[in-house]
Amino acid sequence: MVLDKFKLKGNVALVTGASRGLGRGMALALAEAGADVALVARTKSSLEETAAMIEKVGSKSLVLQSDLSQSNEAERVVSDTVRLLGQIDILLNAAGTQVRKPIFEMTEQDYDYLMTVNLKALYFLSQSAAKEMVKRRKGKIINITSLCSFIGLSNISIYGASKGGVASVTRHFAVELAKHNIQVNGIGPGYFMTELTAGLFNDPERSKWVLGKIPIGRTGEAEDLKGTVVFLASAASDYITGQILNVDGGWLAA
Repeated sequence: MVLDKFKLKGNVALVTGASRGLGRGMALALAEAGADVALVARTKSSLEETAAMIEKVGSKSLVLQSDLSQSNEAERVVSDTVRLLGQIDILLNAAGTQVRKPIFEMTEQDYDYLMTVNLKALYFLSQSAAKEMVKRRKGKIINITSLCSFIGLSNISIYGASKGGVASVTRHFAVELAKHNIQVNGIGPGYFMTELTAGLFNDPERSKWVLGKIPIGRTGEAEDLKGTVVFLASAASDYITGQILNVDGGWLAA
């Protein structure tokens, strides 16, 4: 049956940025589809809240407090996941951060911070997870891009550069890992109401402009990403790799 292809029972997912927002929502979606989930973020108490939600739907969870900006953490997180849950079938790189400033106010520290969290950590965690996936000739890596992976927007130039890099890394990993039966794809959320965008939506003029650009007429909600992440994590997407599926209410189409 075709619906069986979407089931994740027997799979283990490693999810970064799982302590809140979209990362938490997607981690819960994977658990609802049957996967056991290793949860990674810096705040242990928030991870434990996510873990409690996952256990309510009948899947196992593992809390891994980690600051992935530290270079040795990628290998540790992957090693702990394999040691305690047995394997890694799915990696969801949902961790990300933001700095909003005009170009002339950005600093080298801002650049290093955003590139480390949004791109460098993703690259080396994907590398570490892929080494485990290669052993089993099976794996799904899912990266979170952005509208500004494709278009320019004001006051987020470094964030845009990092997310453009994520889109590029997605394609390169997809090509190189295809021979190992590992699919690498991206999800490109449009404007969602999260902690990263709260400041933007507190500006009535900017909020009106954003909503006016979305054909569907509303911002996204965490529920809007659940089907997409389960699809890309499941056997239903086995012949799809190197793609970015934009979940943006029609923004880029318009």
